Amino acid sequence: LVLPPPSLRGLGNAGGFRLQVEDLNNAGLASLQAATQKLIDGLSKEPGFTSLLTGVRSNVPQYYVDIDREAAKNMGVSLAEINDTLQIYLGSAYVNDFNLFGRTYQVTAMADPIFRVRPEDVTRLKTRNQKGEMVPLGALVKLTKIGGPDRVARYNMFVTADVNGSTLPGVSSGEMIAAVDRVAKETLPDGYAYEWTDLTYQQILAGDTITLIFPLCVIFVFLVLAAQYESWGLPMAVILIVPMCLLSALTGVWLSGMDNNIFTQIGLVVLVGLAAKNAILIVEFAKQEQDAGMDRFTAAVEAARLRLRPILMTSFAFILGVLPLVIATGAGAEMRKALGTAVFYGMIGVTFFGLLFTPVFY
Repeated sequence: LVLPPPSLRGLGNAGGFRLQVEDLNNAGLASLQAATQKLIDGLSKEPGFTSLLTGVRSNVPQYYVDIDREAAKNMGVSLAEINDTLQIYLGSAYVNDFNLFGRTYQVTAMADPIFRVRPEDVTRLKTRNQKGEMVPLGALVKLTKIGGPDRVARYNMFVTADVNGSTLPGVSSGEMIAAVDRVAKETLPDGYAYEWTDLTYQQILAGDTITLIFPLCVIFVFLVLAAQYESWGLPMAVILIVPMCLLSALTGVWLSGMDNNIFTQIGLVVLVGLAAKNAILIVEFAKQEQDAGMDRFTAAVEAARLRLRPILMTSFAFILGVLPLVIATGAGAEMRKALGTAVFYGMIGVTFFGLLFTPVFY
């Protein structure tokens, strides 16, 4: 089984999404496995989902060791001795550490694999009774073949089954979450719930923070400009260019067939500062010309003419600088392309609309 690495190191063991199906009424692992499989079958019918799997198994072949307590009492063997024998031979037990050649080695007691391969090997193991005599476990225990879970996991104190999956390219995480929510409501029976984990949980917890962060960035830039120019109206000539450059960025993302993800949103935040930078070059020079006695219209035209070359030089240098991100390939190219595409097309809009409309806004 091959799984992609997680998008963010430390959030999960694999890429894609992961959720936990919880047994709220403790109906049993067999019912939990059936409910989980029903959810997976429903998701597999949805377009865009792949690599759906669960780790819960309620009928794994096992052997149940039934200790004959009466026989153990008659032979003078304590239950602790029986359990310790099974633990040491079939599992392992830490003994101590010793130092050799400047290194510390751990001593672990366990049976050689060839002596614990078959079920009947358990009956050949021996333990010591209270008289110091060796008693075979075959006289004290009985092995019964059963089916059961290989492990029992809990989440939020409920017995749970994990569901892992991935989405095909072009399916956003928001679409994936909405589809899983809809299918879970249709397929999970009463008494079962599900919880998101790993990266998807962090995304839901964070919510659509761009709707809060972006206005705060614009307000922060406006307040800084208001303090610099000691005016509430002059910064508007700078801020009004921001929506146009964002429209250019979103148009470029749409034409490229990409979605609006977290890296695109980071690029939009970056564009707020870049758009303000170009507009400041014109507004600052126009204000100086107007303070020198030139009328507002003439000052705006003169500022646009004199600052044309510096703006084009810096803008094209930046646009060509992010071009490798737009055409990136290899590992991590998705992140670089998402960020680079938004900034690339946004800077084209900043250059064109900034030179055209900033003098008008001034």
